[in-house]
Amino acid sequence: MKIKLNNVRLAFPALFEAKTVNGEGKPAFSAVLLLSPTDPQVKAINAAIDQAGTEKWGAKAPAMLKQIRAGDKTFLHDGDLKSTYDGFEGRVYVSARNEVRPLVIDADKTPLVAADGKPYAGCYVNATIDVWAMDNNYGKRVCATLMGVQFLRDGDSFAGGRSASADDFDDVSEGAGAESLA
Repeated sequence: MKIKLNNVRLAFPALFEAKTVNGEGKPAFSAVLLLSPTDPQVKAINAAIDQAGTEKWGAKAPAMLKQIRAGDKTFLHDGDLKSTYDGFEGRVYVSARNEVRPLVIDADKTPLVAADGKPYAGCYVNATIDVWAMDNNYGKRVCATLMGVQFLRDGDSFAGGRSASADDFDDVSEGAGAESLA
């Protein structure tokens, strides 16, 4: 089931190059999306988790989902468990990944590349995810596949999330500021 999350804060983006987690597993594109626990979208996320569980396990879904949630085996997590990271305390977060590169676009829907410097950790985005339940030899859980990310607006960058701005430098072209070089 596909859902769209609007105006969420981006953390740990791996949108242009697939990466592994702690050097383990297959490389994947991924993102963490931070929300307020009172955001109405959290209710929609929980409804999608319930629906994916019902589609997978039928009548057993309520018991299965209770166990899965108790074991923190959904893509929706309590940010306080990662409160050592900027922006996580007092929030909930969605963790989504995809082995295929997700669509990454600007506010005007033009495609973005890594050299554009956005989206970056700390900015606000809209994102689409696909919610599905897993039941195999890797375990039982409800996962989210990252389908696309749209840069929405700037936010305070998390550590190391952005490159320098041209405003950080002086004009040192020939003649401009030459007196300070003497």
